[in-house]
Amino acid sequence: MPQYDKADVERRMKGAVEALKSDLQGLRTGRANTSLLDPVVVEVYGAMMPLNQVATVSAPEPRMLSVQVWDRANMTAVEKGIAHANLGLNPIIDGQTLRLPIPDLTQERRKELAKLAGQYAEKAKIAIRNVRRDAMESLKADEKKKEISEDERKRREDEVQKLTDQYVKEADEAAAKKEQEILSQ
Repeated sequence: MPQYDKADVERRMKGAVEALKSDLQGLRTGRANTSLLDPVVVEVYGAMMPLNQVATVSAPEPRMLSVQVWDRANMTAVEKGIAHANLGLNPIIDGQTLRLPIPDLTQERRKELAKLAGQYAEKAKIAIRNVRRDAMESLKADEKKKEISEDERKRREDEVQKLTDQYVKEADEAAAKKEQEILSQ
C-alpha cells in the first residue's frame, strides 16, 4: 500500500495556514478583541491549558478586555500567562476578574506586531515545507518498494510542489494583510 496520500498532505498544509490565521487574529490592531487572548496558555493544576479553559474572556468596552477566572486559586497563574504571552497588556486584578486596558498602539509597537505577524507566517511556511518533505520521502519510499514508477513519482512530486507553493502563497498573503491592518491604524 502506497504511503503517499495527497488528501493528507493537503489537509496538513491547510492546517498550517489555518493555524497561522488563528495566530494572526490574536495580534491586536488597537481594538479590544477577545481573540487577542487565544494564544495565551496558563499553567494550572500542573498542566498548560488555553486561557479559555480556565476563564471567560469578554470585551465590555472598545478598549478593555475582561477575564473572569473561574477558580480564584488560578488568578496569579492567569496573570502570569497573560504577561508571558508578550501582548503588551498589563492586567489589573479586580476581585475574581482581570481587567486588561488596551493601550494605544505606538508606532514602535505597531512595527513589533507587524514583525511578529511575519514570524508567525515563517513558522507556518516551515510547517508547510515539512509536510512537503514528508510527502517527498513517502513518494521515494513508494518508488523504492516498486509501488509507483519513477515517472509517477516525478509527477506526484510536481503536484506536491504546486500544493506547497499554493499554501506558502496563502500564508504570505494572510501575513501581509495583517501587517497592513496593523500599520495602517
